[in-house]
Amino acid sequence: MKIVFESCAEIMTSGFEGNASEFIEACPVVSGFIGGAILGSLLVVGLLIALVFLAGIYVYTSLAWYSIAKKLKYRNAWIAWIPIVRIAMVLSLGGFHWAWIFLIFIPVLGWIALFVLSIIALWRIFEKRKQPGWFSLSLIIPEVGGILYLIALGIVAWSKKK
Repeated sequence: MKIVFESCAEIMTSGFEGNASEFIEACPVVSGFIGGAILGSLLVVGLLIALVFLAGIYVYTSLAWYSIAKKLKYRNAWIAWIPIVRIAMVLSLGGFHWAWIFLIFIPVLGWIALFVLSIIALWRIFEKRKQPGWFSLSLIIPEVGGILYLIALGIVAWSKKK
């Protein structure tokens, strides 16, 4: 390996006057570095795209829940912008005490119970907004449930039905 690096160093210091492909052929270590740089760049771009996508979903859901809370005359609608506390707001809007949020600290069984309470709360909230309560069941549909939930949330938040 030392010989490869020394030969590459010699090529670079000797004032190599060929094109880039000839340099890569003469010094194979460079191709590995280039491949790693390209892969690293693609990884960073992919992570940035995912981050922008997740931020967009966060803003969309926060705006939707803020709108729903305002329309249902919830006193502290701004809570819709705080991720975990939003669940407590949803439970309150659905007729449950906000303290049920503490089920999140009980692994598995608490999470299942909180999920069921959330579905029931969503059903009640959707019906208060004069929309079908069964929209809340979109969360239990495998694979496409999240997308259907986002669509239903938008309909409930910004529809004109009273």
